[in-house]
Amino acid sequence: MAADRLPHEKGFHISWDQIHRDARALSWRLDGKGPGEGGQWRAVVAITRGGLVPAMIVARELDIRVIDTISVKSYNHQAQASAVVTKSPQPELMQDGSGILVVDDLVDSGKTLELVRRLYPKAHFATVYAKPHGKPQVDTYVTEVSQDTWIFFPWDMALQYVQPYRGTD
Repeated sequence: MAADRLPHEKGFHISWDQIHRDARALSWRLDGKGPGEGGQWRAVVAITRGGLVPAMIVARELDIRVIDTISVKSYNHQAQASAVVTKSPQPELMQDGSGILVVDDLVDSGKTLELVRRLYPKAHFATVYAKPHGKPQVDTYVTEVSQDTWIFFPWDMALQYVQPYRGTD
């Protein structure tokens, strides 16, 4: 981080209320857009871990009862690494991905979604937040943020006292 930049600059802090509102907005964009009768989706697949909360909210809002996960590891702390599937969803559910809604919290570089898209080419990929480099890999998203913004999700933070920038009086 540049010496002339405050710790909160280029950081996008998301509260529990905000992720809930934004995931509901994602649901509204997806409502009726599935390939099934009446625009239904066959299932929701959450990309873990970040996609668990938004996928649960989307599944609730759209009344989707079939939910699975795919675990993809692509970060080592805050540094990006090669994306690797560590747990796959049920093959009989997934097939080629048709009718499956794959949900994640964020598309950043796009490497995670690119990997999952290769496995399930007919799935629909939805994220709550999208950065420019990853946007081509996502079909539906709610909010775009700049590539150099770090998103702080509520499950990664705790409330604590912060010293004022200038002075302590």
